[in-house]
Amino acid sequence: MSANIRALHDALLSVIGVMSRPDVDERMVREAGIALDGALFPLLVMVERFGPIGIVELANRGGRDYTTVSRQVSRLESQGLVERRAHEKDARVRAVVVTARGQAMTDALDAARERMARAMFDGWSESEVDTLVSLLQRFARGMEQHAGAEQG
Repeated sequence: MSANIRALHDALLSVIGVMSRPDVDERMVREAGIALDGALFPLLVMVERFGPIGIVELANRGGRDYTTVSRQVSRLESQGLVERRAHEKDARVRAVVVTARGQAMTDALDAARERMARAMFDGWSESEVDTLVSLLQRFARGMEQHAGAEQG
């Protein structure tokens, strides 16, 4: 199993490396036909996917410093893409949510991601893609559960 764990870790490092590259973010933004700083688009997508979300959780999910994320969220807010509201579960906490304008932007990003993925998966069967998605979702749930158990 350890050779598989090593191979899995190497593959994940490759995936994370590609997903963290500024040039890849800029390409996605260009492909989507939107005007958004490449450093802001991953945060906007995370707010859309996981919101309402607090700044601390958003920073943790993005592997960034809380103060940096807070400044970046302020930039998204000034562009009308997100807004801060009282958190549903704890009124002392401010949660970030995507606005209609931000949703339109993430919809354009999703369409661009779909086009790019279709090219990347050219030559894969539908069954292979389904299996990959299913196993990655299962892996992600396991990682989140394990990380949560480690914190508690």
